[in-house]
Amino acid sequence: MKSALKSVLVALAAVALPAVASAHPAIGEAAGFSHGFAHPMSGLDHMLAMVMVGVFAFQLGGRATWLVPTTFVLVMALGGALGVAGINVPFVETGIALSVVILGAIVALNVKAPLAVAAGLIGLFAIFHGHAHGAEMPENAAGAAYAAGFMVATALLHAAGLALGYAVGRAGERQGILVTRTAGSIAALAGVGILSGLI
Repeated sequence: MKSALKSVLVALAAVALPAVASAHPAIGEAAGFSHGFAHPMSGLDHMLAMVMVGVFAFQLGGRATWLVPTTFVLVMALGGALGVAGINVPFVETGIALSVVILGAIVALNVKAPLAVAAGLIGLFAIFHGHAHGAEMPENAAGAAYAAGFMVATALLHAAGLALGYAVGRAGERQGILVTRTAGSIAALAGVGILSGLI
């Protein structure tokens, strides 16, 4: 269990390090990328949802381990384009908070959804997250670089979730179930707090 926890901490540190590095001011394309990279890292709702996507993908196994996160990143880019273009998507903040609640519950309950259903649900949530990223793009940021930044950050958070799932899986079945149920439950409760405005 100690080695599993160590693996999780190393994965999370690897994700956090670039966010710290990108906090320094930059110009041009670098500014666009750093702003885009920092955006998913700046909100608890985004971070929890992204990590839960990775854990969910790991729990499903097989092709889902790459298809679910890839679907999220690609559809999120579409949502980002809608946000940049100023096209309204209703209930964005509610959708983001609900994504944390639902993904946390899915992980906690170890729901085995068919791949098409999982990808569809993930895609729906990705629209909300992407729209928020795009709508909050700074005016002086380069659009393509900004999009690349939030896509890379999102992929890294998915990777952290996959690493968590892998580490938990190596810890043994009973301990693994306890850890994933706890992590999913914490995320779901945090989502309820975000949805209700308590967090």
